[in-house]
Amino acid sequence: MSYRDVVSRPVLTWALVAVGARMPVAMAPLALVFLVRERPGGYSLGAALAAVYVLGEILGAPVLGMRLDPRRARPHLAVGLAAGAVGFAGLGALPGAHPVILGMFAILAGAAPAAAAGGLRALLTSLVPGLAAAQALSVESMLTSGIWALSPAAVTGLALGVAPGVPLLLAAALMGASLPGLWLLPEGWQAQERAGGTAGGTSKLRVLAGAWPAYVTGAAGLSLLALAELVLPALLEQRGIAVGWSGPLLLGMSAAAGVGAFLYGLRSWPGRLATRSVVLLCAMSAAVTGVALIPGAVGIAAALTVAGLLQSAAMLTRNLSLREALPPSALAAGYSVMYAAVGAGYAATGSLAGALLQLAAPSTAVLAGVGLTLVLTGIGWWGEIRRERSRGWREAGVADGSGRSKMPTAP
Repeated sequence: MSYRDVVSRPVLTWALVAVGARMPVAMAPLALVFLVRERPGGYSLGAALAAVYVLGEILGAPVLGMRLDPRRARPHLAVGLAAGAVGFAGLGALPGAHPVILGMFAILAGAAPAAAAGGLRALLTSLVPGLAAAQALSVESMLTSGIWALSPAAVTGLALGVAPGVPLLLAAALMGASLPGLWLLPEGWQAQERAGGTAGGTSKLRVLAGAWPAYVTGAAGLSLLALAELVLPALLEQRGIAVGWSGPLLLGMSAAAGVGAFLYGLRSWPGRLATRSVVLLCAMSAAVTGVALIPGAVGIAAALTVAGLLQSAAMLTRNLSLREALPPSALAAGYSVMYAAVGAGYAATGSLAGALLQLAAPSTAVLAGVGLTLVLTGIGWWGEIRRERSRGWREAGVADGSGRSKMPTAP
């Protein structure tokens, strides 16, 4: 399969809907900081609002994602996006409101549309031939990389050049504008299982829990992104490099991620998905280690570029792993749980790095975060091996007609 297999009018419509639904998510944390930075204690309040927003995402994604009906997802997605637009509009229109009021709008903006990421991904893969799933997910990754590259500049320009609340009002308008496009797309995606259940009568919650290794490796990948974004300014200052280079360096990493996603979709790659994921995460860890140890700006830029290339490939591999591990009816819920898991990984690594920056040099904080990533990668790999062995035993039991897994005996 090639990219020609995903070029169609429905996919273009999906892309426009996705931009409207996802650009507000990319804009939100920085926009919340700019919204209140001129108030007393503004930066602390902005960080708290951003944390509340992310908490809303982490809580809303799995809860709402599990309720998506694969045959009639449109109403659920529409309600979530509409409520999210209300949350963003409330924040942008009332920048001087009490912090509790702002916090309520922030958690609404984060939680209400949190299932849209998983639902839209499942919808995208239903719009293309089954063998073109890797190319479709590559297109999604390129689109996401572009959104995340443009959002910081858009937020900064509007907040400083127009008014602090304008970026959030734009986010509300974008999310609201994505709603009509849903009615130009299928109402849901095909599911072979009964609504609310899965093959064999297994509950959806149990099926989702069985894919936990993919969630762990997802958290590992985003923890490295958190290190690159959150510690880079302090690391540049440690190296005697102007902190203003942080923006261009991160923009370059985002651009490299888009290139990596494109290259990943050009061909099929050898090896099992689990093995591929571990190799990519270890290589990405080596690149981020280079960011911590290389003294010059050119070397840091090169290491971040390599990390961006590998990060998009690692993200695509774990999404394909999740698609392989789950039945169609549970895919959107699985993607939503993944969304929450990577958000939790980002937040945990950012908190660890922030705490270590009070005690150690920025380079040490980065290396500690890389160590955490490698631990998570190892746990995810172990879980994948156990899951594959268990599946093999079950298939062997079915093949010999016993209906039971053929467990090996102890030596």
